[in-house]
Amino acid sequence: MIRVSPSILAADILRLGEELDSVIGAGLLNVHVDIMDGRFVPNISYGVAMANAIRRYGQLRFDCHLMIEEPERQLADFVATGPELITVHQEATRHLHRVVHRIKELNVRVGVSLNPATPVSTLKDILPDLDTVLIMTVNPGFGGQKFIASTLNKISELRSFAASLNPTLEIQVDGGIDISTGRQCVEHGANHLVVGAAFFNSTSRHAFAAELKSL
Repeated sequence: MIRVSPSILAADILRLGEELDSVIGAGLLNVHVDIMDGRFVPNISYGVAMANAIRRYGQLRFDCHLMIEEPERQLADFVATGPELITVHQEATRHLHRVVHRIKELNVRVGVSLNPATPVSTLKDILPDLDTVLIMTVNPGFGGQKFIASTLNKISELRSFAASLNPTLEIQVDGGIDISTGRQCVEHGANHLVVGAAFFNSTSRHAFAAELKSL
């Protein structure tokens, strides 16, 4: 079954508790928290306080997607919030191997994210060390963007590399995901869909989530 994680970036922050309740009501177990610093991406979003709020809610797993420069400087703070996965950007640090292994030392699953213009080949040397690769299917920084179709080839290429280097690799996709684009991503090898506006704006969140999980 395909894993589905609603992105809190698209939720109504003034009704966060209700929004998280609706995720559970839709039969989902995890949410995706986008952390933006206004430097690596043009937007500023949530930080440690939001991750801690979701931890205190206590009924959902969550992952932290760090869209921040030099993520190594803040790893300990985000690990302390209790995520099941921390994802850093290949483009955001000069020392990716060091950052990946520091996260592993802190006993958290580790992922690396790639922007749409970054080749999959940049991860070949570190792929065996990863739990997840997040393929951005939009340029990061804002929700509600149009899906970039050319990223489908990156998903296929990554799944091909992973077949020999890391067969159990999870491939997560994020950006412009709905039923149609989600299906295309799954057909190309993705198995974890991050959904934003399409989930929170759906007339039946439960039905929407069920259809995505069955792709």
